[in-house]
Amino acid sequence: MSKVPSLPYTKIIRALQRNGWTVVRQRGSHIRLQKRVGDEVLKLTVPVHRPVKRSTLSHILKQARLDVEEFLELL
Repeated sequence: MSKVPSLPYTKIIRALQRNGWTVVRQRGSHIRLQKRVGDEVLKLTVPVHRPVKRSTLSHILKQARLDVEEFLELL
């Protein structure tokens, strides 16, 4: 399994958008994204940090239901 990288928020959001996530709103230093999967709406929040901590990105990927390899292919 690959190690979770430390990336700026812009790259993370761009990769998630390639996976079908859409930016819903931004409030302060947090950007809210959502994605419809069947009859379910998944939501997650990405902090506006450069870089986003590895542990934070790991939690974001869990919420997005992506593993590290899938995410790295989207970059």
